[in-house]
Amino acid sequence: MTYGHIDRPGHGALSPKCLHRKPTISLYQSRPAMQPIYNRGMKKPWVYRRKNVKGVWVGWYEAGRRRAKSFPNKALADHFAKIKYTQLNSDVYTGLVNADWPEMAEAYELSKKVAGFEKDSIYEAMLTLEHFARLVGPLNSRQITQAALNRFILKRGEEVKRYTLNKDISNLAAFIRWGQDPQQRYFGPDLRVQKVKVTPRDPRALSLNQVRALLAAAGQRSACWRMRVFLLLVTGLRSGDVDKLTVADVDFERNAVDTRSKKTRKHMRYRPLPADFMPELTRYVGELPEGQVRLLEGDSNTFKKWKVIRERAGLPTLRLHDLRATFSTTLQENGASTAVVQELLEHSDPKITMNHYTNVRMQHRAEAVNLLPVGKWRIPPCPKVPTKDRGDPE
Repeated sequence: MTYGHIDRPGHGALSPKCLHRKPTISLYQSRPAMQPIYNRGMKKPWVYRRKNVKGVWVGWYEAGRRRAKSFPNKALADHFAKIKYTQLNSDVYTGLVNADWPEMAEAYELSKKVAGFEKDSIYEAMLTLEHFARLVGPLNSRQITQAALNRFILKRGEEVKRYTLNKDISNLAAFIRWGQDPQQRYFGPDLRVQKVKVTPRDPRALSLNQVRALLAAAGQRSACWRMRVFLLLVTGLRSGDVDKLTVADVDFERNAVDTRSKKTRKHMRYRPLPADFMPELTRYVGELPEGQVRLLEGDSNTFKKWKVIRERAGLPTLRLHDLRATFSTTLQENGASTAVVQELLEHSDPKITMNHYTNVRMQHRAEAVNLLPVGKWRIPPCPKVPTKDRGDPE
């Protein structure tokens, strides 16, 4: 062996001063050059479970490093692995992901659950997708085109009114936006749906005499129903949220009640109550059976009972939700600002409060019409002309 020709990585030949030393074989000569712990050609994610760790994991190599992400179930993990595969191989695969209708519907429902949506909201969203599959067909992601969306809107419009149709369009638009997300890549960016035009209608707000008649009719049914109607009028809450109120939620010292919205998931710890209403509420709570938890447990809220009450009050088409509009309209008619009413109704946009829950426009219209100088326009009535003088035939 020639000592001067033993090469090592990063070094040249040995110097003459080292020729007297015993030759040593470098580790780099005994085995191939060391490779990184990852496989440079690997671009396919894998799904696995970790010992004594909850959840299902997806692993992949990216930028020379191993990465992982956990999911609550295998369905979500498989879905993410499929998306990650297209992302890692984007230099080869740049199109949309082709998925069947059941796969997309299941993934969309799981994403709603992970995001924390209420069961009612998820049910409405999935019901819209069922209508789409029934009217247009269970199309895959490549078959869902603008023409298919328009066909669904036309066919669905033949079955329901425009207000209900707009709800379905909103749910469908949310599904399209979810599929257009870069992590999903089900649909192209050109797909869009728009709500149909609806003739605006004024919110229905009760007058003073109508409120009195309604409270009297509810009192004939039971004290529980009278208190239910009263709470709807003084809090502006939805009927489902009022039915969930408990005796412990009422703060008699602050004249307030602790409320939680099922729809918006908003919590108002001290929702104010009118001072004139507190004696009525105090007397009602004092007459409740001992040990009763809910305020309105004595008489359940059913449509059959409500139908009898509203017909007895002379309001056969009144809805419980109209009492929410009465609350908003009455406050603004008496000087409350839109911002305060919006906060009490827990709306995210003041336009919702003004356009759908407030009917002060009727009062403004009446005030505007009364500005017309009708009294100055009056003129003496025309004298009555005999029939013969008008030239009418005898």
